[in-house]
Amino acid sequence: MKKFITQVFTWWNSQTIGTRLHTWRKGKRVGEDEFGNVYYTGGKDSEGRTRRWVIFNGYSEASAIPAGWHGWMHHRTDTPPTEENYQPREWQKAHQQNLTGTPQAYRPQGAISASGQRPAVTGDYDAWTPN
Repeated sequence: MKKFITQVFTWWNSQTIGTRLHTWRKGKRVGEDEFGNVYYTGGKDSEGRTRRWVIFNGYSEASAIPAGWHGWMHHRTDTPPTEENYQPREWQKAHQQNLTGTPQAYRPQGAISASGQRPAVTGDYDAWTPN
């Protein structure tokens, strides 16, 4: 019952009722990634291309799509990673959750929310004034 309610009233939890219906009517399952996200294709988009979409496993976070699937989702390639032996390049980073708003968020030196002492002002700055 909880899953049904979240699908009716939220868009960030997996899929909405509209996406579920569209997937049921037109969706053809293409594959699944290591995070449990499931990829579909079917129908046409506004540019006449085959529509592609993902049903996220949990919260909808676009950065959780691996590099190979990202290229397929954005029509950079017609072959999904499940149909080829896709290996990410060494420079492609693995997904890291967005930590903004959590205690693990990045806080640069001098930030009010960072622990420690703020650096002293050096006085080497001259404010701009119009002439």
